[in-house]
Amino acid sequence: MAFSLQTLRLATIPSSVLRLASLPNKTLTLHSLTYSIRKPQVSSFGLMVRAVSVASASSTLVQEEKVSKPQWKATIDFKWIRDNKDAVFQNIKNRNSVVDLELVLQLYEKLLCLQKEVERLRGERNVVANKMKGKLETSERQKLIEEGKNLKEVLATLEEDLVQLTDRLQQEAQCIPNMAHPDVPIGGEECSALRKMVGSPREFSFPVKDHVQLGKELDLFDFDSAAEVSGSKFYYLRNEAVLLEMGLTNWAISEVMRKGFTPLITPEIVRSTIVEKCGFQPRGTNTQVYSVEGSDQCLIGTAEIPVGGIHMDSILSDSVLPLKYVAYSHCFRTEAGAAGTATRGLYRVHQFSKVEMFILCRPEDSDAYHEELIRIEEDLFSSLGLHFKTLDMASGDLGAPAYRKYDIEAWMPGLGRYGEISSASNCTDYQSRRLGIRYRPSSSEASPNSKKGKANFGPTQFVHTLNATACAVPRMIVCLLENFQQEDGSVIIPEQLRPFMGGIGRISPKIK
Repeated sequence: MAFSLQTLRLATIPSSVLRLASLPNKTLTLHSLTYSIRKPQVSSFGLMVRAVSVASASSTLVQEEKVSKPQWKATIDFKWIRDNKDAVFQNIKNRNSVVDLELVLQLYEKLLCLQKEVERLRGERNVVANKMKGKLETSERQKLIEEGKNLKEVLATLEEDLVQLTDRLQQEAQCIPNMAHPDVPIGGEECSALRKMVGSPREFSFPVKDHVQLGKELDLFDFDSAAEVSGSKFYYLRNEAVLLEMGLTNWAISEVMRKGFTPLITPEIVRSTIVEKCGFQPRGTNTQVYSVEGSDQCLIGTAEIPVGGIHMDSILSDSVLPLKYVAYSHCFRTEAGAAGTATRGLYRVHQFSKVEMFILCRPEDSDAYHEELIRIEEDLFSSLGLHFKTLDMASGDLGAPAYRKYDIEAWMPGLGRYGEISSASNCTDYQSRRLGIRYRPSSSEASPNSKKGKANFGPTQFVHTLNATACAVPRMIVCLLENFQQEDGSVIIPEQLRPFMGGIGRISPKIK
């Protein structure tokens, strides 16, 4: 890929400033960054031609490439990426991510060189400014004025280049995914490792119906009217299905609150920059995000996004960590590319209700909280009597933010297969570096070399973020209807849900 920061710049600069009077013509090449410096030919105030470009083999000059300015900047550790290039490259390959790592590293080296040159010229400018403070002959002062003017022009050019280069580097580097846990299986979804199997499939003595047929016979859903009103993959809930949705959400929130989580109801429209900072692509190819036309806003696909934004650009006290939230929201997904029988009925829809858990914690605690989240999920689904398995998802199935992800797939007898009902992800500092969420370690962990009488605070660090689904309502309804259907066409409601449904214990066919 050819990259041109600026094809050609002309600037007047005194030879004394650049110390070129006694130097021969030379070209300094730094990777693909080339500075061409020619010795002035006319006088000490000659012309210097500076080319900063990457030229193709067949040409010496390339056209300037437009670089769109990022709306936000992530605090990316480029030095770590450079020093661990092989591991980062392998991680990108294992995830099947589309990232030009070589370009990122080239841009970073260019940035370092350009920053060094800018700092050098700023130092020269300061030297000139200090000389101007003393008593000088008129001719000498005039010479310094001219040098200062020329330095200012050159610095303005370089600083403009620096801004463009920084923007391009951010644009490319933001595509680099999080590193994966060393125990994550390598490969596609089929390579995911079984962590746990809970229960066993129920044996039926009568023909099994799927949730679509059950819903029709029990008058719980109306897909046809929803298709006319909103389009495919929308639905109306009716009768006991309404109580079932409300019961599931209240039950899930109540149970998770017992674990010390603070309940939230979130906004369901957010700025697209928040979506991006959380690691999602609101306007990419096959995006799952609905964007609001003519604005910078999107509908959320998960409460993880607005909850992640609560503490954006803040420094948290160590004493408040961990922060645990359980959030209820409606979620909206385009489900681009989804088709087939696996999407029938409620299994894959554009709009649904979900209860999401979210944790912000110290870096050394995130693995433990990841295990806590998956235990909460497993306890919730076990208490309902569901048969499910927990998977350690393979690298090819990890989203960009995830360091490690566990999925729970429940048996759905009507569909005749396991279906995902929940996931739990440890995103380490991937999201917090983009959202700007730090914490200040307690004084007991600050440097022991702090001076006596001085505040003993260590440097701020990025928190780790984790998210997990407590209840994705439509798929839970699928599981409950299909697993607890009876031969007479009714469906038994698990005891744990009955207090949240007005005491209803069974959904029975309506008498016509």
